[in-house]
Amino acid sequence: MEHLGVLLLLWTCVSRLNLTEGFPTCGTEQFVCNNGRCVPLNLRCDGVDECGDSSDEISCLNCTSGSFHCVAAARCVPSRSVCDGRPDCSDGADEQFNTCAPTCARSQFRCTNGRCVPNSGRCDNIKDCEDGSDEENCDDNECDIDNGGCSHLCIDLPLGFMCDCPSGMRLVQDTHCQDVDHCLDSDECDQICVRTNGSLACECQDGYVLTAGTGQCKATGVAVHVAVSTHEGVKWMDLSVSEQRNITNKRASPGPVSALNAKNTLYWTSPENDIIYRVSLDSSDHRPAVLLKASIGVLGLAVDWIHELLYWVSTDTHALHVASLNGSKQSELISGLSRPTAVAVQPLLGYVFWADSEASPRIERASLNGTSRIALITSSIRYPVAISLDITRGLLYWADSGLRTVSRVAFDGQHRKTVVESNGYLDQPFGLAVFESRVYWSDQLTNSICSADKHNGNMLQVSQRLGSVSPAGLVILHPLLQPTDSDPLQSKTRTSLPASQFAWLLSLTVIISLLLVGAVLWRQRSEFCASRSLSPLGEVTLKESQDPLLLSRLPIVHEHKDGTQSGSAH
Repeated sequence: MEHLGVLLLLWTCVSRLNLTEGFPTCGTEQFVCNNGRCVPLNLRCDGVDECGDSSDEISCLNCTSGSFHCVAAARCVPSRSVCDGRPDCSDGADEQFNTCAPTCARSQFRCTNGRCVPNSGRCDNIKDCEDGSDEENCDDNECDIDNGGCSHLCIDLPLGFMCDCPSGMRLVQDTHCQDVDHCLDSDECDQICVRTNGSLACECQDGYVLTAGTGQCKATGVAVHVAVSTHEGVKWMDLSVSEQRNITNKRASPGPVSALNAKNTLYWTSPENDIIYRVSLDSSDHRPAVLLKASIGVLGLAVDWIHELLYWVSTDTHALHVASLNGSKQSELISGLSRPTAVAVQPLLGYVFWADSEASPRIERASLNGTSRIALITSSIRYPVAISLDITRGLLYWADSGLRTVSRVAFDGQHRKTVVESNGYLDQPFGLAVFESRVYWSDQLTNSICSADKHNGNMLQVSQRLGSVSPAGLVILHPLLQPTDSDPLQSKTRTSLPASQFAWLLSLTVIISLLLVGAVLWRQRSEFCASRSLSPLGEVTLKESQDPLLLSRLPIVHEHKDGTQSGSAH
């Protein structure tokens, strides 16, 4: 009996303790991370560390598409980490040969043992394959099969073959030709490039001023600002004076943000909820309003400022969506994506761009209605997380967190270039924006907003340090970034005629004009003389005057049978 009383006393004490104090209360559709964070259940075992401590990727019996299952460790790793030279599975299964059997590119030859070697090494009397298979069947004409993998010209050689390009094009990646663009090659002008007599000159679009002695274009008018999404809400920053303040205080997992500059309105959301918000920067309280109910997992937002539409991509629906900015209508535009992470729109040209990761990382483009879909980037890309457009030059920039780079490509998929490489501030990029001569990005590892020269990645600057606040999506606010000009790509290379050629054309034009004037005067003189010989009274012909009043006052000449003439007036 005494022992029963002790047990009752202990139970009473324990029941009064608040054992849940200090622990998070996650919903039924959420997973509790070891560090206490709550993440959606559908993101568990997807190969992506949503928790921050990898606890959502441990003890996984089945992995979602786009991730690799480490059987021995019962965990999932992202597809981008497979066959990257660094084992992520405890038994190295993600780097084993049967996993990493390569798919050779068109510019490569596949050895019998599965290894890929450059096509240029085929039949050169040097064994590039360990099994020597690249030196077998060398009497064959490689150009007869798929044009040797060449996009344009294939030249069969006594030993092997080579790809070549027509005049005005150059060879890239050993097999493909692209147009030569002297302006992009020199990469000196921020906007408009004029080529004259083999030299280049830079100009700026309306609203910008050219900096003397450089190709830099500086925006005029209102000051430039940047809005960035954080877990404390959306912050507004003035890059020129390092001022920052909160626009909203709505706490949530930080996500993408976009803007309609003409109406000074921001749009943003959090990947953990399915609501897209908007807020007017002109309002006094900056109170966010619900725009529409979308889906969870939204990682990219973009505003079509011409047609007032909002585009977004969702990892939950694996699709690209569009809706009107009043929230009244929305539809799914492109489905079947792997893990879409970013979206951008160029309404003046009718393009929408998006980035897809996981199983087949790529950057694609389509018309605003989802048709005419083409892939711009499919190789040398690992995990694109953000894209942004340089409207003035027709270039798309993207940040790759797997390669830790910022690269660019033209809207047609040509002229690819890596601009910024890993520099200690590009380990976990999320947001990306291009303005004037610089490219800006947010880095979640250093909690900072950084920028570098958009041409070559030089002059790295840390524009904002946010302390313990982790930044996500960012957007630069300035009306010039959303032009309404029907010819947005004035920056395309303009080639002026050489001075000598222009002078020759001008002289030829003057000579031809003088000859035409002389011919007209000679014809008029001939007709005048003929009319005088036929009209002894000086009758004026229609060739000399088309004035109906003048013609009505001319005398009428009558010829009699005897050959005499008489006249009368109208």
